[in-house]
Amino acid sequence: MKSSSLLFIAVLASSAALQGCAPLVAGGAATTAVVTSDQRTTGTVIEDQVIETKAADFFGADAGLAQQSNLHATSYNQIVLLTGQAPTDDLRKRAVEYVSRIAKVRHVYNEIEIASPLPLANRSNDALLTTKVKTKLFTIKDLKSTDVKVVTENGVVYLMGLLDAATGDAVAEVVAGVSGVQKVVKLFEPPAS
Repeated sequence: MKSSSLLFIAVLASSAALQGCAPLVAGGAATTAVVTSDQRTTGTVIEDQVIETKAADFFGADAGLAQQSNLHATSYNQIVLLTGQAPTDDLRKRAVEYVSRIAKVRHVYNEIEIASPLPLANRSNDALLTTKVKTKLFTIKDLKSTDVKVVTENGVVYLMGLLDAATGDAVAEVVAGVSGVQKVVKLFEPPAS
């Protein structure tokens, strides 16, 4: 009887421990799928994730930034776009200075507004707008979903990626036609030859 109880507890503990593995395996598979269709190298994709994580860690560790600001760092091909709101120029500059010092960052686009953080309703609208833009991008022939990174902040849509000028202009024109888009900012780089 005692060994049956111990076996039951061991099986229960094992299944509980393995429950966390499914998302890790699925997440790893999803990352692999994205990397294989991305124009960036695998190393660059990983480095972009590291840059974003380090920026978020700094924003969270700095009491002034964490409590008074709403900041986001998006890295694509080691070029960082900073968006959000900071109530003072000093806080805005601190965010930019830190991100500029992260290893592998080649350039920082500072689009942080000097303002109070947007209400949650505005952020939800931005998330919805990003989804609408990404959905619209599927209608562009020969454009892969990984070719364009879409970031929306207060109705302004930022587009990042490795596209030639003509394709970038065509993508921006399509995005400008999406309902709710206030402005489109192109931050494209030409693809490597």
